[in-house]
Amino acid sequence: MTELEARIEAVLFAAGDALPIDRLTAAVDAPADEVAIALSALADNYDFENRGIMLCRMGDKVQLGTRPIHADAIRRAIENRRPPSLSAAALEVLTIVAYRQPVTRAYIEQLRGVDSGGTVSGLVEKGLIEEAGRLDVPGRPILFRTTDAFLRTFSISSLEQLPQLPELIEGEQMSLEMTNGEQKEG
Repeated sequence: MTELEARIEAVLFAAGDALPIDRLTAAVDAPADEVAIALSALADNYDFENRGIMLCRMGDKVQLGTRPIHADAIRRAIENRRPPSLSAAALEVLTIVAYRQPVTRAYIEQLRGVDSGGTVSGLVEKGLIEEAGRLDVPGRPILFRTTDAFLRTFSISSLEQLPQLPELIEGEQMSLEMTNGEQKEG
């Protein structure tokens, strides 16, 4: 491991949260191209050595994280209970926001056909979606988008990694059916 890689690893470990790459570059006092090479080398080393940690990239941010295969052991070590899973309504709202962002609550409710205020508020509290400004129309409704926590939760580094939605015929609606905790498109 090079001195720069060690410095980057120390900064990411101490930060805990995702850091913008430009902020990381300034913190380690190195040129951006050298930081990019060092980040790539760190990621490759963690993967090659099958380490318990990995380098997570979320758009223009990076973070040290644990490998998903160790999630159960980590959960047992640091939590007494399993975190609640998302309801079908929350998954529907999250899907709409992820694929159509930024969106207003009214848009979400129009697609779902039901009041979604409580669900939107719950997702904001969980940190999976956030306010992204206001729409420039009368009433100036709040726009919502997904967060870095959304990307981490679903183990993706960018929205481009979301699966493609099936094509819908005019007037057709897509629904999600929940069976034994698994989602199925219907």
